[in-house]
Amino acid sequence: MGIGIQVEGLTKSFGPQRIWEDVTLDIPPGEVSVLLGPSGTGKSVFLKCLIGLLRPDRGKIIVDGTNIVECTAKELYEIRTLFGVMFQDGALFGSMSIYDNTAFPLREHTKKKESEIRNIVMEKLELVGLAGDENKFPGEISGGMRKRAGLARSLVLDPEIILCDEPDSGLDPVRTAYLSQLLIDINAQIDATILIVTHNINIARTVPDNIGMLFRRQLVMFGPREVLLTSDEPVVKQFLNGRRVGPIGMSEEKDESTMAEEQAMVEAGHHDGGVEEIQGVPRQITPTPGMPERKAVARRQARVREILHTLPPAAQAAIREDLERSDGYEPSTGPVRTAGQ
Repeated sequence: MGIGIQVEGLTKSFGPQRIWEDVTLDIPPGEVSVLLGPSGTGKSVFLKCLIGLLRPDRGKIIVDGTNIVECTAKELYEIRTLFGVMFQDGALFGSMSIYDNTAFPLREHTKKKESEIRNIVMEKLELVGLAGDENKFPGEISGGMRKRAGLARSLVLDPEIILCDEPDSGLDPVRTAYLSQLLIDINAQIDATILIVTHNINIARTVPDNIGMLFRRQLVMFGPREVLLTSDEPVVKQFLNGRRVGPIGMSEEKDESTMAEEQAMVEAGHHDGGVEEIQGVPRQITPTPGMPERKAVARRQARVREILHTLPPAAQAAIREDLERSDGYEPSTGPVRTAGQ
């Protein structure tokens, strides 16, 4: 099982500009989580803080019992071996083949023989569907293939935590769907903790076990996917439905008078250009047939049962519906008992 991450009171600024403040959340071990937010809300900055590339102004980031904010350079180096990072642009070396790009972390951070390295690299390339393409260069393959090559490279050190920074950027909807399935399949196979930073609504609605959202320098919420997907928070509804009306503006948050004017226009029947409102919580993607079952599913179900009474009513209803689909469980009474039991 992957390693969880506890973030407490995290605050980050660049000069006088506050990026976000007092961010507190627990990323559950072995589960898939998504962090949403409009462009410019510091999602990528948050990822860089998690792996120690940026130092927050204050707060704690606990990884495997260690607060990485207070680590020495040597301790941080060791902690980073627990992470695999899939960067937004793939971050591949253009002068290296896909094979050498994937092998790079093993050559840099281990003393393995080339024969061992080859076995690991080919295994990971096969895992992401790139077996046979190892001798190609980044400039010779598509954007989707570069994403998968970056993912393969992030897996070669057998990470406990995988961070994906906008894995869908530059991909069409079909390639994004394939990548979403691939991330679920990888979670099923290696049971790693996965955190995906994105503003892609389809990924947010169908991939994760948990969703969080950053806005106005705050963490709006973080928890089981059903909480955000059934939320009545204006910023959440606006973001999930791609509407102009709401707190999110083109370049910055809107003031109250602007929001009131927009709401009056909607009530007068003016269409704001968004899609039809999305209703309900869709089924989560399941592993491809032939893959192992995701161990995260049972752990998450046990966890949400414990906190169910603390969640909003709409989220409770959605979670109960999901639990009822689990064989032999009736949320209101516990395990279903048949006659004679």
